[in-house]
Amino acid sequence: MSRILVYFAHPGRRYSRANLGMAETVSHLAGITYIDLYEHYPRHDIEIETEQDRLLEHDVIVFQFPLFWYSTPSLLKDWIDLVLEHGFAYGEGGEALKGKALLCAITTSSPEDAYSSEGFQHYPLRTFLTPLEQAARLCQMRFLPPYVLYEALKAAEDERLQVHEDGYKRLLIGLREGHYDYERAREVHILQAGTLDAVLNDGETGHG
Repeated sequence: MSRILVYFAHPGRRYSRANLGMAETVSHLAGITYIDLYEHYPRHDIEIETEQDRLLEHDVIVFQFPLFWYSTPSLLKDWIDLVLEHGFAYGEGGEALKGKALLCAITTSSPEDAYSSEGFQHYPLRTFLTPLEQAARLCQMRFLPPYVLYEALKAAEDERLQVHEDGYKRLLIGLREGHYDYERAREVHILQAGTLDAVLNDGETGHG
């Protein structure tokens, strides 16, 4: 079994239906450590050694966050800046994260078709995640295709949110149980609830 560490970063989490729903779905699963960064560090006073110890104890690291100005919320960026230190995560002697996997679970306010050269965001969503992907590469981690919910505010009003939450649970369980195909994932750009079969060999079909 893989040990999974989820960092949830949402400065307005109490107003969020999509991210809170995702959190409630997976936070109590066995084998998963769930950390609400804004609850732990409301003043951004990040405990670096505590966080580094957590990273050492887990195999898959998940960043769950809403896309803020084409990037992560500020606390998650602070966490990255402070915790992924030279000599620990990269550089001379910095191989603590080598071989671990990084997954981003992201919600957006824009629709899927906005993230293209023809859409009003002008670039594919994966392009905005390039800094995280390169950070993973520098730390010798595997950057997994992000799990994405587009138009999260509207999704909270229809059945898409429940489908997405079920898919999130299935994805993390698949990672935990060794049903995730890392080689096939290299060919996948973005994951959504309906496309999980592209990377999971768990025998499930549909979204449950």
